[in-house]
Amino acid sequence: MTKLLPSYTMKLNVSISEKRLDFILHPKQGLSDLRAALRRLFTLRRVLLIWLGSAILSFGLYNVHQQTGITEGGVLGLLLLLEHWLGLSPALLSPLLDGLCYALALRYLGKDFLLVSAFSTLSFAGFFKLWESFPPLLPDLSAYPLLAALLGALFVGTGVGLVVRQGGSSGGDDALALVISKVTSWRLTWAYSFTDVVVLLLSLTYIPVSRIAYSLVTVLLSSYLIDRIKGLPALPGKAAKKAKREAKSAKTAPGTTAAGTKQKSD
Repeated sequence: MTKLLPSYTMKLNVSISEKRLDFILHPKQGLSDLRAALRRLFTLRRVLLIWLGSAILSFGLYNVHQQTGITEGGVLGLLLLLEHWLGLSPALLSPLLDGLCYALALRYLGKDFLLVSAFSTLSFAGFFKLWESFPPLLPDLSAYPLLAALLGALFVGTGVGLVVRQGGSSGGDDALALVISKVTSWRLTWAYSFTDVVVLLLSLTYIPVSRIAYSLVTVLLSSYLIDRIKGLPALPGKAAKKAKREAKSAKTAPGTTAAGTKQKSD
């Protein structure tokens, strides 16, 4: 029995990662590293933009989609479908459905993506709960379905686009599409389209065919806006601006070379 202890201990030490072991032995340092990682990941700019995107997205879903019968594809459309049939608020359903999608795709997504997406999901749920505490803030556009479809797409495309630019997801659509793509070997574009079409077909149980046609307009236009916003050139951060200023001052300073060193006088 005692001869087996060294071998067992060696296997146990091998199975524990170095980072986890270091965290156990030095918890204060581990917590400090965790705080530093979170500060790096959740900068003030990123947090504000995620909040802005979540506020715009939830505002559109509550004031346009939910009031006019115009729906969305993917998880967003599924939220409206379940809200209609079960009477459950998207503020409650959003974290549950997104969490399920993230759990399914855990092995395919990076830790940073999951953390940012979880924060985005909670932000969306919080803002939707806020809008629900007020009566609709926009006029009822049910008589103008095309206008409702275009306006809804504008809110969804802008809101989701802002969140996606920050390296996260406004819902479980991205995670779910990645899982489908891995399992079926489909291209990611087809995986997204599959979830949208399935949800739109299910939405026929409470939305007329004509409304679904307008919903398709919303899906296509919002997807286009998301792609355009995500592809916008990134604004330079503080570090890049500082480096640019230093490089410019080095070029303009008298008696310096391009490398920023002083030239020796003869």
